[in-house]
Amino acid sequence: MLEELDTIRAETGWPPLAAPIGHLLASQALLNVLSASRYLTVIDEVRALVTGAFGSPPAPIDAALQRAVALTRDPESDENAAPPLDELRQRAEGIATSEEELLLLGLFGEDAEQLLRGIRGRGRRGDDLAGMEQSRAERIRELVQIVQDSGIGEVTVEEEGMRVSVRSTPDAPAATASEAPLALPEPAEARPVAPANGLVRVESPMVGTFYRAPQPGSPAFVEEGDVVAAGQTLCILEAMKLMNEVKADLEAVVRRVAVENASPVEFGQVLFELEPLPGRPTDA
Repeated sequence: MLEELDTIRAETGWPPLAAPIGHLLASQALLNVLSASRYLTVIDEVRALVTGAFGSPPAPIDAALQRAVALTRDPESDENAAPPLDELRQRAEGIATSEEELLLLGLFGEDAEQLLRGIRGRGRRGDDLAGMEQSRAERIRELVQIVQDSGIGEVTVEEEGMRVSVRSTPDAPAATASEAPLALPEPAEARPVAPANGLVRVESPMVGTFYRAPQPGSPAFVEEGDVVAAGQTLCILEAMKLMNEVKADLEAVVRRVAVENASPVEFGQVLFELEPLPGRPTDA
């Protein structure tokens, strides 16, 4: 078989035996030895090597081998063969910008063409998307203004694949025309609500994710029964990858933590209930 391998290598123009050429030549040598008839069966990879699909070998290919490949050719198998490189390069003009993309077209045909056209179209869609986003922002501002001027509770508009709901909140400060309707409120002090049964409710000033501790595994900022001072951090609200501290604005006892750790919260949702402390003696 090793002798046959040397013979086949000479007949195919002395290609280097690096993978995969060495593997396919060895496969052909094994078939020739087992069948006791040279090139009675030609494997597809050797056929591709002889017909130039792998490029040009260092030396000329034996004419007898070329005839054997031609005689054993199966026309039905030619349908899946890649087109000649020059033809492929002409067909790929305006689609492929590198040899790698040219190979993609040769190997995967229409699937690769759709992929490359999609990639080329991204840059052209950038300006359109920017204009679309600006138009949507203006539309949202108009909806906010309608809710403010009319006094209705909520309006929902769905158009062009976008659904927007604007809801008025009695306790929320009125937005001005220059403010972005989707802008997050400043991470200032927590929203205290008038005492109910002697307790002050601390509500969420934004939409976000509620965290009781500064990081996983750390102790919570406060526990039920803790005494907190004005300005002390009660929790963190994460919104758009920004961590916003919620702080107490009075000295009080934490009577209830109303939200589970790492839970999503809505604007105005109750986070804590605090019991205000009476004034301390001056010598305390």
